[in-house]
Amino acid sequence: MDEAFLDVTGSEHLFGPAVEIARQIKQAIREEIRLVVSVGVAPNKFLAKIASDLKKPDALVVVEPDKVQEFLDPLPVERLWGVGKHGSKVFERLGIRTIGQLRQSPLDVLQSRFGSSGEYLWNLAHGRDNRPVVPEREAKSISNETTFERDVADMEVLRAWLVDLVEQTGWRLRQHRLRGRTVHLKVRFADFSLITRSCTLPEATDITQELWQAADEMLCHRLPAGHLPVRLVGMGVSGLDDTGLTQGLLFDAAEREKQSRLDAVADQIKERFGGGAIRRGSNIGPPG
Repeated sequence: MDEAFLDVTGSEHLFGPAVEIARQIKQAIREEIRLVVSVGVAPNKFLAKIASDLKKPDALVVVEPDKVQEFLDPLPVERLWGVGKHGSKVFERLGIRTIGQLRQSPLDVLQSRFGSSGEYLWNLAHGRDNRPVVPEREAKSISNETTFERDVADMEVLRAWLVDLVEQTGWRLRQHRLRGRTVHLKVRFADFSLITRSCTLPEATDITQELWQAADEMLCHRLPAGHLPVRLVGMGVSGLDDTGLTQGLLFDAAEREKQSRLDAVADQIKERFGGGAIRRGSNIGPPG
């Protein structure tokens, strides 16, 4: 974990104003583990995230509730979640370079161009984010995704990225002693349109090979025909089970045991030498 959200609404009478709590956190981290951190203090999660990123690595940036637009408007549009450097070029072609310009754009124009993503970004440009901070939330899914610097049209390149995401997700499942039943694929195209696909397995699993087969099949066979190049791909697993019990499939028990042992060895190598020490290849041909 390299970042976290903290709702201090109920703590101010004990520790002082939010800004003072932020200072105390920075000081405690510096004294106890000799690290500097950047903290953003703001009315919601989105604003706090941007504030914490602005002056890294050692900063305290405060966004007062009555100065939200003053804070957001001059910032480049790529600061919005889901846009990034490449997405900002799409907005630049529309004459939108700053968050303030996006905020002043007609909502119906953004919706016609980007669908539901247009409204989502328009709300962020207004500083609106109603998501609560939920402490100690039980995970309902585990997922990973990546946004490309350049849109990707080559399916083998996409598969190579996807297999890495599957490896990460499988490793996280095993680290938390979880298995998942439903595999999800998320793809965002060059025009910001987003699709999701899902596949429910016969039983919950944490075996990387089984997760890969499901994700790969969806990527190769369940995207729209003639689709645009891809700017984001993600995969995840839901329907999590922490009981450790498996029903067991009669005819593939030996193969599943073999794959489980392979995963265990791979996990040990990663824990000792780092996440990049071993990777699964994707050049096995698209699923039939």
